[in-house]
Amino acid sequence: MNRVKVSTTVDADLLARARSARPGATTAELIHDALSALVARHKAATIDAAYASAYEVAPLNEPDEWGSLEEFRAAVGSSSRGANC
Repeated sequence: MNRVKVSTTVDADLLARARSARPGATTAELIHDALSALVARHKAATIDAAYASAYEVAPLNEPDEWGSLEEFRAAVGSSSRGANC
């Protein structure tokens, strides 16, 4: 893994709260975790936006040759209520 040195100023209270959330973690580990979480959140938002766009083109209640996703979701929901899991 290629590493880059980062030097920055951060809010002291925010850093203290981050350190208390991960006792023993280095500042580098905290920053790595924060950047990883940011990238994961961005990826999830991108996927959510793609789904939203797809459902604008083909809404859940718009049937195709297989039926509608809305009816399928309702059927799955009602069949799982009676199952012993």
